[in-house]
Amino acid sequence: MSASMNECLQLQLLEMEMLFSMFPNQGEVKLEDVNALTNIKRYLEGTREALPPKIEFVITLQIEEPKVKIDLQVTMPHSYPYAALQLFGRSSELDRQQQLLLNKGLTSYIGTFDPGELCVCAAIQWLQDNSASYFLNRKLVYEPSAQAKPVKNTFLRMWIYSHHIYQQDLRKKILDIGKRLDVTGFCMTGKPGIICVEGFKEHCEEFWHTIRYPNWKHISCKHAESIETEGNGEDLRLFHSFEELLLEAHGDYGLRNDYHMNLGQFLEFLKKHKSEHVFQILFGIESKSSDS
Repeated sequence: MSASMNECLQLQLLEMEMLFSMFPNQGEVKLEDVNALTNIKRYLEGTREALPPKIEFVITLQIEEPKVKIDLQVTMPHSYPYAALQLFGRSSELDRQQQLLLNKGLTSYIGTFDPGELCVCAAIQWLQDNSASYFLNRKLVYEPSAQAKPVKNTFLRMWIYSHHIYQQDLRKKILDIGKRLDVTGFCMTGKPGIICVEGFKEHCEEFWHTIRYPNWKHISCKHAESIETEGNGEDLRLFHSFEELLLEAHGDYGLRNDYHMNLGQFLEFLKKHKSEHVFQILFGIESKSSDS
């Protein structure tokens, strides 16, 4: 990396000061962790040893023409601005296709910046200057036609594998995001960590985009199942809510968190939810019944 961790964190604090001066009204900049900036300052001062959590926040932008709002979700990796910034814009006034196009354009623009350049303010300016066309395009697409056609949606189910999921703040974040979005499924904590998320494609993709830390190693989407539907997708769901799945662990490792989950219990759980076929995909071994 071209700069020290301390230098990167100092630059992040500088950019946050700029943002708070640009958006001084309460609620315009919403930190996911209200203590994030304080913890970084303590770390830089040497009064905190542990590396603080990443800065994550949402900025609500008022677009003048048309009169709409865009929520820009931002995650700063610890090594930003020498690592890529994670951005995602959303608006209730955009359909999923236009929202994807908006974020594709934003990501492409941010990709033109050199490592070491602060770019949140530039991303905000880009949205204010360029987002109107995405809303106007949506208006043209939805002009009344002679006969309305059924709208087809893609129902998606993603099976995500992680080497482990232990940290309390990460587990809380996964559950909070799952409950905020219109998705169902589960998060199995421990080693390995397994996440299943199902719902409309744009919701699942937003979930995956949000939970993926730039430095979260050993995590991947092992399998995805998609179905075209004209309904609300409720009949396609295998789960009724998004919850944490806690199973028994093998062995006694004292204070260590290095324990392996009982995969036999997990297989029975999959069977109950008509997902036994995923066991081999996730672990590369044939599933066997517990009574065999």
